[in-house]
Amino acid sequence: MSLPRKRGREATDDTEGAPRPGVRPTEPTDPNDHGGQGVLGRAHRALSVGIVSVIVLIAFEATAVGTAMPVAARELDGVALYAFAFSAYFTTSLFGMVVSGQWADRRGPSAPFAWGILAFAGGLVLSGTAGGMWPFLLGRAVQGLGGGLVIVALYVVIARAYPERLRPALMAALAAGWILPSVVGPLAAGLVTEHLGWRWVFLGIPLLVLAPLALALPRIRRRVAGPGSAADGGDTRAPLDRRRVRLALAVSVGAGLLQYAAQDRRLIALLPAAAGLALLVPSVRGLLPPGTLRAARGLPSVVLLRGVAAGSFVVAESFVPLMLVTQRGLSPTSAGLSLAAGGLTWALGSWLQARPATEPHRERLMTLGMLLVAAAVAAAPCVLVEAVPAVTLAVAWAFGCFGMGLVISSTSVLLLKLSAPGETGRDSAALQISDGLANILLLAGAGVAFATLGGGAVGHAVGGHSASRPGAFLAVFLPMAAVALAGAWLTRRLVPPAPTARALPGTVAARTGDRTGAERASDRTPEARV
Repeated sequence: MSLPRKRGREATDDTEGAPRPGVRPTEPTDPNDHGGQGVLGRAHRALSVGIVSVIVLIAFEATAVGTAMPVAARELDGVALYAFAFSAYFTTSLFGMVVSGQWADRRGPSAPFAWGILAFAGGLVLSGTAGGMWPFLLGRAVQGLGGGLVIVALYVVIARAYPERLRPALMAALAAGWILPSVVGPLAAGLVTEHLGWRWVFLGIPLLVLAPLALALPRIRRRVAGPGSAADGGDTRAPLDRRRVRLALAVSVGAGLLQYAAQDRRLIALLPAAAGLALLVPSVRGLLPPGTLRAARGLPSVVLLRGVAAGSFVVAESFVPLMLVTQRGLSPTSAGLSLAAGGLTWALGSWLQARPATEPHRERLMTLGMLLVAAAVAAAPCVLVEAVPAVTLAVAWAFGCFGMGLVISSTSVLLLKLSAPGETGRDSAALQISDGLANILLLAGAGVAFATLGGGAVGHAVGGHSASRPGAFLAVFLPMAAVALAGAWLTRRLVPPAPTARALPGTVAARTGDRTGAERASDRTPEARV
């Protein structure tokens, strides 16, 4: 459930119009700022509608598939692999994100967008026709590849086609695109699952691909078809960064090996686990901004926070329908609808962060958001107690989604604000890699804990008598609440170091927080927070 964000960057060379150190460029110099028009002004209306239509498709898929997943896992005899039905998507999306960032920066975002939509639809068809859990996971992997291509391409479109002042509002519009799918998706998917079968949920969604493709692709080709202007750093002659592609492939393979090892509790599983770590650790360091793993101030902490927030929330939300269906006896429709209000509150949080009046308080709002997420995730397993009404979870989740709206939209806005010219695709890919990798690793860990404590036995509860395994669900939700609390601490490290002669905007020092003691001391001045 993750959403895209974007932004441009100040030039730092001696070209005409480049800002002097410490001087921010004025908004009217942006060629995309058409006379102060909004996202639905004449200049942006068609593209904005096309982009939002794509997000509506992604949102509908996420809510509908999440509702049908418990029944699909049971009928394919794969409840023990339940977590990997989600992490397989994120694993291949990592590779798609890096390829899309490279592709879009050099050739424009239209091609990765189009191919991504087609792969997304193809993966749904593969999963919908699968005869077993492993072919089902293969379909999810193909779908993830397409999703990775699409999400980063959209980031690049927003960065190139919209001025900085409109990006928070567009992020709020994208979050609002989740409202209708969050209500209609679970209801429609639940009814289809109960009356026609879960396969028709997967096979029906590809028919919805045609509308967003027809709406968005022509506008993208007209507005941002090429590699971008010199100010954007686009260069169609620049060769593909094969090293980053190899690193992305290593991350995906490494994550896949870790997931395979996680579902096999025999001693021999340590071999693929070790191989996965050997591929994953150095590759991640090469794909994320320097300083990300140590939470350096500025862009690295923004990227890290995105993973912490998305990972803790997505893992917990993935298990909510399964918990309600198997432990409280709710139907798939009712379990899915318990999350419906979250779409509205997520959009409300995103709308709030887009208000000009809240801009000076963005960090505090993000801290509040992460605290709300932690509280919601910790409160979710309360419904394991029969005396607690199931609606309690729906209320708690609505507050958690409000917090996510504050945080996810803000990380996208900050990322676009801190990206250097020509690196929008690269940095957007890094943000999504952090998002996807956190989902993969936390889902794998949660899947192991869930299966170890008897979670596989609850598969016989879908459509039958409940096999009570409260400990298995507690082992998922409580650690995720702790991860969300760590994210609240990270929100205090989002302000980049003040630009100095030694750390001009766009340099490695400015992006990673590698500064002298005097420069770190300057963070305490009012100017450091501008």
